[in-house]
Amino acid sequence: MMGEPLTFADRRPVLAGWAAVLRVVEGLWTWYRRNWRAAVVSSVLQPLLMLMAFGIGFGSLIDTSARAAQATGGVRYLVYLAPALLAVSAVQTAAFESSYPILSSFKWRRTYEAVTATPITPGQLAVGQLTWIALRLIMSGGAYLLVIMLFGAVRGPGVLAAWVFAVLCGMAFSALLVAFSAAQEQEGGAFTAIFRFVVLPMTLFSGTFFPISQLPRVVQPLAWVSPLWHGTELARGAALGTLQLSAAAGHLGYLVALLVVGVQLTRWQFRVRLTR
Repeated sequence: MMGEPLTFADRRPVLAGWAAVLRVVEGLWTWYRRNWRAAVVSSVLQPLLMLMAFGIGFGSLIDTSARAAQATGGVRYLVYLAPALLAVSAVQTAAFESSYPILSSFKWRRTYEAVTATPITPGQLAVGQLTWIALRLIMSGGAYLLVIMLFGAVRGPGVLAAWVFAVLCGMAFSALLVAFSAAQEQEGGAFTAIFRFVVLPMTLFSGTFFPISQLPRVVQPLAWVSPLWHGTELARGAALGTLQLSAAAGHLGYLVALLVVGVQLTRWQFRVRLTR
């Protein structure tokens, strides 16, 4: 209101939108460059082990079954599974990056308070954090693509589109989870519950290892609301060349809607927490 004294936050200069976002990304990249080894297991080695165990080990049994061949569209199980695990890897990496590190930056390390003491606003910080998570998904997805190429699980250039769809799927989940994490005051069991009752069931029942048509009818609607099912359908369809335009539009629309809602919630929650 007129006549009220300006606070320091009101008087400080504000960086242009993307300049501030890039400063946030630069800071997160600097930390990651020194500590990247800690993230290798969750983002690369874990999906690689799942690919070897299920795609090669379990797949050697499935490939001899005529019924299984019908479910996979006649392709080897390894080829059927590989693009789905690309989406799974994106969601799992997003879950890790969007939970404990966010609460830690608010509560224990207070990194976000330090950042917003500069000309960077809470909203710009939120977008920068999400942009960094997207870059993490791109990097881990690229490493995974190299691995499945070595295993002979790539059929054509459609796998590059699968990479993009997997990142979108991961970000649709990440944006919502970052907003949730930003609202937490205590670690408690919230994140344990997220990993146990959200991430794990999504991995098992979103069409990763078998079509959701094999699930009981009463359970199938739960798979439909999962971002991972939409990401898996897009990634697998693109990689195998079976993606239909109408289905792709529906899956993309759902993921983009989740992402937009999640970004807005994240920006709002960052502003609430860092300006109170």
